[in-house]
Amino acid sequence: MSSLTTEQSPKQHRYLDVVGVTKSFKGTVVMDQMNFRVARGELVSLLGPSGCGKTTLLRIIAGLLEADTGDIVLGGRNVSSLPAHKRNISVVFQNYALFPHLTVAENVAFGLRARGMSKTDVQAPVADALALVRMESYADRPVSALSGGQQQRVAVARALVVSPDLLLLDEPFSALDRKLRETMQIELKALLRSRGITAIFVTHDQEEAMGVSDRIAVMSNGKIEQFAEPSVLYAQPASPFVMDFVGLSTRMSGRVVTQTDGIATVRTAIGEVRAIADYTAGTQVQVGVRPELITPDPTAEMNQIKVQLDDVMTLGSKTVLHGVTSGEDKFLCELSGIRTGYTRGETVTWGWAVADTLIHEVAA
Repeated sequence: MSSLTTEQSPKQHRYLDVVGVTKSFKGTVVMDQMNFRVARGELVSLLGPSGCGKTTLLRIIAGLLEADTGDIVLGGRNVSSLPAHKRNISVVFQNYALFPHLTVAENVAFGLRARGMSKTDVQAPVADALALVRMESYADRPVSALSGGQQQRVAVARALVVSPDLLLLDEPFSALDRKLRETMQIELKALLRSRGITAIFVTHDQEEAMGVSDRIAVMSNGKIEQFAEPSVLYAQPASPFVMDFVGLSTRMSGRVVTQTDGIATVRTAIGEVRAIADYTAGTQVQVGVRPELITPDPTAEMNQIKVQLDDVMTLGSKTVLHGVTSGEDKFLCELSGIRTGYTRGETVTWGWAVADTLIHEVAA
């Protein structure tokens, strides 16, 4: 069951409330007592691997899928019993779901026409929506003649033209190449900000979520593991799953051997590591550290481990050292710039501040 204590919006005004939602498919529970809250004007991402329940949650909010139990409250109005077309929620689908036989303008006008507006009355709002996404010069072109990025802009314009109370985006950038994807993330975030639109993104790409979101709900097995600002998720992951899914990390399994003055000493397969924690001796834990916080020139007061290098990768702005691993342990060190002098197979000493050690209790 998701805890509301980790899901409170930093803003005071509650806008979207998902309360006690459950959903099963053929007897298998995929969502159990989901509680989820978004403030007006927030940009929130549902982040997680395939099958974690993020698209199910999105479809329930949109009214495209009926929850078994629970309520969807939007702007103080319980919309749980309303069909999708009466919730005033717009959805941008992964494949954009544009009509290939219609022009760009006709695609954007579709929602307005479905609401009974005349062909003349839709012209002004359609023009405004296309101008927002810088596609006004393409109004009379067929969508089949557009690039992927242009089609995405049309899909966003169609979603915004009806002035939705909430915008939902299901993997909206997945069909784009990396450079275009990054450009569209920046543009869409700026657009939503300028319009004060409340939006929820579904994605499995943690970099994408970090880039577009005020807060991120990291999901696993139909529940929210942690719901927080991107910086908090990265610096203070609430579980081993979040630490592993959001960003990279060096991590080791071990057992607490001593606890003194708020410092736990953990025995791992390659040595002892200290962390600021209050675990009793014998507790099974996972310790970790973000790779950019590791130095190959440690001081005496730092945690230190000896690692045999498995690979050295020069990635332009950084050099990444990979250590030889066994089991579920993982060793990564990220150094700024191009670094030379490291050879596969050599043993190096890595160090990091005790305060930078992440630690979580795990099942024995």
